[in-house]
Amino acid sequence: MITGLWLPIITPFKDGAVDFKSYERLIEHYLALGIDGLFPLGTTGESPTLDAAEIDELVERTVATVAGRVPVFVGVGGNATAKVEKELKRLERHACEGIVSVCPYYNRPSQDGLLAHFRAVAAATDRDVLIYNIPYRTAVNLANDSLLELAEVKNIVGVKDSSGSIAQSLELLARKPADFSVLTGEDALYFTMMANGAEGGILAASHIMTERFVEVGRRFAGNDVVGARAAWAPLVPLVPLLFAEANPMPIKYLLWRQGLISSPECRLPLTRISDGLARRLDAVVEKRLAA
Repeated sequence: MITGLWLPIITPFKDGAVDFKSYERLIEHYLALGIDGLFPLGTTGESPTLDAAEIDELVERTVATVAGRVPVFVGVGGNATAKVEKELKRLERHACEGIVSVCPYYNRPSQDGLLAHFRAVAAATDRDVLIYNIPYRTAVNLANDSLLELAEVKNIVGVKDSSGSIAQSLELLARKPADFSVLTGEDALYFTMMANGAEGGILAASHIMTERFVEVGRRFAGNDVVGARAAWAPLVPLVPLLFAEANPMPIKYLLWRQGLISSPECRLPLTRISDGLARRLDAVVEKRLAA
């Protein structure tokens, strides 16, 4: 079972290049804080802007730095099935435990097309596959009926659920097989989804105040809903700020302000956060340092 708090880790850049020194430092930092899994090469990691050599080195360094302490699932997705299959074959030499694969974007396949796509992806690898459903970015929604059909495929082990519909998400939790993991990708709904039986979350916001996110999960694991609510309360005003402008720009700004990365740099078409948001985020850092 894929459970707990997973970090879709950012990719630090400095002067146009991947800052591997900061990247490895980040991995150690978050492992020490108690994350349960690591997800490099997601959109939070700006994966569309990375070339093949950078992708290979990031995966290699992630696996080497983690050294088996938590599972690593690498983002491998796209809207051309044959290209995803080729990328899986290219990356299979790396010793990661699984992949996260997003629904094909832009070309808006039918449910039949989505079923065929993910069956092909699963058949192209012997690793575990976590499907990523995020229709407000991909323009296509993987319906619960389709997802539950895919759950019957041996190595499709769960979903990062960012359906954008609380009704769809709650229905999925009610209908899913016991051995199929639902991890929310909706950062603001982490408490709600955990309270309704989700196995965990893959949360970009957990780059910040990570120990609070970890505590929410631990409290739920101990059936302490009151304690989970108390741990969650300080995160309620933070999470919307982290997505007030394009992800991961606000997160990178805060990591830079805290000295965890050398630069808040993103790659085009992402730029930098506005001065107004920077001031609001500075207040978060100052309040945290004063606590």
